[in-house]
Amino acid sequence: MTFSPELEEKFARLLTIYPEGRQRSAVVPMLMFAQDEVGHVTPELIEEIAKRIGIPTVQIEEVVTYYSMLHQKPMGKYHVQICTNVSCMLTGGTELWERACQKLGIGHLQRTGDGQISLEEVECIGACSWAPALQVNYDFHHNVTPEKLDEILEACRKVN
Repeated sequence: MTFSPELEEKFARLLTIYPEGRQRSAVVPMLMFAQDEVGHVTPELIEEIAKRIGIPTVQIEEVVTYYSMLHQKPMGKYHVQICTNVSCMLTGGTELWERACQKLGIGHLQRTGDGQISLEEVECIGACSWAPALQVNYDFHHNVTPEKLDEILEACRKVN
C-alpha cells in the first residue's frame, strides 16, 4: 500500500519511539493517521500496518473493532459526532441528535448523498462540563444550542 511521504515519515517515527518489543503501541496512532489519509480502515490498510509492526492481522482487527473512532467504511468529509450521554442528554444532546438527523436526512453512521457530512451518535466525548457537546472531525464544540448546530452543519455544507 502506498502512502504520502508525510504519512510514511509519521509511521517511521512512531516505530522508533516505542521500546524494543513494544511497537504494538503504535497501532492506534498508525490507524488514526492512516484513516485520516485513506478515509477509512480498509483490509489492505490492516494488512499493511500488521506487516510493518510484525503482528498478526487479527490483532489489528481487534483494535479496529474495539475503538469507535476507527471506521471500516467511508465517513463524510466532515464527521459529526453528537454526544447523547447523561450530561449532554440532560442539557439537550438528544434534541441536537434528532435535529441533525432531520436536517441532514441521515442517521447513525450514515453520510449525506454528496459524501460531505456523516453523523454518529456517541456516548461520551469527555466534555461533560460543557454539555451539550459535539465534535466535527477533531474540532470540539461546547454548550451547543440548536441554532449553533444549524450554523455548524451549514458551515460543513459550504466548505469544499
